[in-house]
Amino acid sequence: MHDTYSRGRGVARICLVQAERNLVDHITVRAADIRMPQLARLISEANAMRPQKKMILTDPALLLTAALMVLFGAHVASLLPQASTMAVTVFGLDDRAYSVILVVASVVAVTSSVGFGIMADQRANRRRIALVSAGFLTIGTAGMTLMPSTPAFIVAHALFIPLAGSLFGQLFALGRLAASMYPKPEREAIQSTLRAFFALPWVIVLPLWSLAFKAGATLTVIYPVCLALSLSVLVLVWLFWPRDGATRWPDPKSGLNFRQSLGEMADLGILARVLALGAVNGAVVLYLVLIGLIFAVTPGRGASDVAIYAGIVAGLEVPLMLALPVLAVRLNRVTMILIGTMIYCVHLAFLPVLAASPWVWSLTLFGALGGAFVLTQPLAYLQDLLSARPGAGAALLALQKLIGDVSGAGVFALGTLLAGYGLVAAMGAGLALFAAGALFVMDRRRPGF
Repeated sequence: MHDTYSRGRGVARICLVQAERNLVDHITVRAADIRMPQLARLISEANAMRPQKKMILTDPALLLTAALMVLFGAHVASLLPQASTMAVTVFGLDDRAYSVILVVASVVAVTSSVGFGIMADQRANRRRIALVSAGFLTIGTAGMTLMPSTPAFIVAHALFIPLAGSLFGQLFALGRLAASMYPKPEREAIQSTLRAFFALPWVIVLPLWSLAFKAGATLTVIYPVCLALSLSVLVLVWLFWPRDGATRWPDPKSGLNFRQSLGEMADLGILARVLALGAVNGAVVLYLVLIGLIFAVTPGRGASDVAIYAGIVAGLEVPLMLALPVLAVRLNRVTMILIGTMIYCVHLAFLPVLAASPWVWSLTLFGALGGAFVLTQPLAYLQDLLSARPGAGAALLALQKLIGDVSGAGVFALGTLLAGYGLVAAMGAGLALFAAGALFVMDRRRPGF
């Protein structure tokens, strides 16, 4: 247990040191072509980020959040890129059957996340909810480890693993509450850094899986590894998550019943924005679904290429995510989301076109840069829509993911029915661009967004 906690601390140090280097490099390059007041603002923002290192490494709640992000990220990085390939090539499911699993999983995930999020605000029992979520994660991966079969795959991926999805939102809620003890400029930098910790394992885990697959490992060996990761998450939550009612920060009960809490979330303005961001997230969902399938049917590509490609994208995303607070000095959130979506859609649309060519590796740059925007900016945006309700704000993340999953599954089903993976990628990119443009129109003059 102590070794796991120490490794998480070591990863935190490496990530934050790299963040400082990237910020310094960015400011040095930009100093030659911006006016002095803008330079002063950039330097001020960079200086505001430097205390992050001390904050996260010395604040027990933030350090726990970072360690859990690393472990949960490693779990997702191991399982998600290969899940579609295993469904089709190992467990005999066709594309339409897997689309149904994706939709069911999304409904289960958002239902549990909304329910758990509202319950956490009502009762301020975040530790208990995190334990339940980690328990579901452990049950799902244990079932596939002990009984790898098609029925077990369906139950694990349509029920237990989606039920654990609320853990992601609860981690951000914990990070947001812990960061509330610090000045506002530092809070947003902390949130961006925590999201980068989730992406960090993709840099390490995926190349290791690539080596394992080249050495002859079967895809199903992923599940015992994921079981070890989920058990580590469960133990960390049990030992170190702050006790309910004994936190350093204010965490009052909402005083709202379930219907009133849902009413807050059902505001038309909020729902329209969540819908737009969900469609943007659908592009990410389609990338994660398509990368394994496209490479599986492309001559000369295989599981090891999937791991390398996704690892490169994630590896480039981490420093870019950490540098975004500097860029935010000059751009508002909706502009950053629009720019990021445009860049990311280049990556998605051309993935099936260039899959057989060496040029496909150049798309990792577009995927990383666009991903740095679309994977971080919507998080703070959605949480600020319900800033007084950390649990409900975390539930909006799940609702955005549901919309992304459903839109991705719908595009996948329609595209594969009409043509193939190329049409799926083109349709997904077009939908995401339309949604990002709509969000920009809604909020381009809205203060703080």
